[in-house]
Amino acid sequence: MRVFITGGTGLIGSAVVAELIGNGHTVLALARSDASARAASTAGAEPIRGGLADLDVLRAGAAQADGVIHLAFANDFSSPAALANAVAEESTALATLGEALVGSDRPFVACSGTPAVPGRASTETDPIPTEGPVGGRGRAVAGVLGLASRGVRSSAVRLPRTVHNEGTGGFAGVLTGIARQSGVSGYPGDGTQRWPAVHALDAAVLFRLALEQAEAGTSWHAVDDEGDQVRDIAAVIGRRLGLPVESVPAETYGPLGVIFAADQPASSAHTRQVLGWQPKHPSLLADLENIQA
Repeated sequence: MRVFITGGTGLIGSAVVAELIGNGHTVLALARSDASARAASTAGAEPIRGGLADLDVLRAGAAQADGVIHLAFANDFSSPAALANAVAEESTALATLGEALVGSDRPFVACSGTPAVPGRASTETDPIPTEGPVGGRGRAVAGVLGLASRGVRSSAVRLPRTVHNEGTGGFAGVLTGIARQSGVSGYPGDGTQRWPAVHALDAAVLFRLALEQAEAGTSWHAVDDEGDQVRDIAAVIGRRLGLPVESVPAETYGPLGVIFAADQPASSAHTRQVLGWQPKHPSLLADLENIQA
């Protein structure tokens, strides 16, 4: 299958590109810079120059492909306005890609996040939030899944709060970065809130399985660790960096503070049973041992 991918040179995307090529697919990768284009070429993909805002480029990429995987996001959490702009850009891109695929029966795999459900681990049948700081992403992905009624084999891979590789990535990576800057390995509240996690190489396998097998309109959970307590994550970060571990105000994390403070474990039992997905790589706490002071 010839696959058009956005975000193909990021932490997750580079793993997905390798997984696709390693399993006989060819890849056309959106590349917003010369460096990204070189990285895509080195990985064995064919780069197509442009970013998420270049809607004609997105249409052209989708037209050349047998399937589409979307992973790109601006990841600008510096302010509520910056986050809102990133969400709006992605929403328009998803709608554009979806319209390009209508009536084709081709697969379209989008990414979203696992939802938080009070008192239990969320499952694949729980709805993702459509309100709050990143609610627009939920609404956009719901639109993608709705394309199932318009001749698109659309699906969503829901990623946990931390997708990691070699000690970096995801919300745990944000905690690490702030710890380096502030001199304290912090966590919001009492730190007993739980975050799910998955290794990027395991997540990549699930994106491929969804592309190849997922029925239209379905959602899947790329979750290995159902929920690590945030204070345990911070403890490993603090030990690796030689820093004190303390509770800090949720406001430390800007617009993400309310999300960081939430308990949000997630299950992937249905995904494993139906798609045969089996994570094989290190857990988050084990992988954080790769952090270098």
